[in-house]
Amino acid sequence: MGQHSLKLHAVIHHLIPENDVIRLHELLCARNWIGDYNAEKHQIRYELQDCTLFLRLPLQVVYPINPLTQSLQVLNYVLVMVESGLAATGYFEDSETVHHKVFRAYMVRKKQGKSQLKHLKTKGKSRAGSRVRLAESLQFFSEINEQLTAYLANNRVDKIAVSLSKTLLPYFFGAKVPPPFDKSDPRIYEIPKHIPDCNYENLMQAHWFLRKGELKYPSALSSTVDQLLTQLRPMEDDNELDDW
Repeated sequence: MGQHSLKLHAVIHHLIPENDVIRLHELLCARNWIGDYNAEKHQIRYELQDCTLFLRLPLQVVYPINPLTQSLQVLNYVLVMVESGLAATGYFEDSETVHHKVFRAYMVRKKQGKSQLKHLKTKGKSRAGSRVRLAESLQFFSEINEQLTAYLANNRVDKIAVSLSKTLLPYFFGAKVPPPFDKSDPRIYEIPKHIPDCNYENLMQAHWFLRKGELKYPSALSSTVDQLLTQLRPMEDDNELDDW
């Protein structure tokens, strides 16, 4: 049972605190589940016979997991979330929010409801309003990158968690003020969740989400997983994310 099995069954997700993630990893290893770590996803795939589980590690947990040294780890990281006309950035030292900022720009064409950048691909430059939106769009990305540059220039940054659509990637990396990292920077980590609005509230929700582990498995394995989870303390309710 591999990745394709998750597509054949309803997938169940459990959010797990850091300490329980470490205990669950030890339990699975003790029961001879074979773990395969994916650095890009910061996720371990466990297999035992025809069963497969996926455990996304909290951002602050270092792999290989060492319970004796994990408590000594201090992770500094940046979050950057961008959509057309709205973005949020934050710098965090472990669980502490050191700085955050929200950016807004006049980028959306009111009647069509799409950004000026998407409009340019089909219609090109036209009226004065379009030129204003285009200018604000370009300035928007430069301002975001100026803030990111300040974060990286003044702090040690271990991870850069990003939520950015492929449509906006060329404008983000091609801005007049470029980001202080390139596309292949090993610190980049794509936030594994859709962000509905790039505002302060969802920035903090993303921060909270990334500091949790996430166990994913097909519903067919529910009884197997339930037996494993009974050996952990009750996990925190993840209903807070239902509407996010």
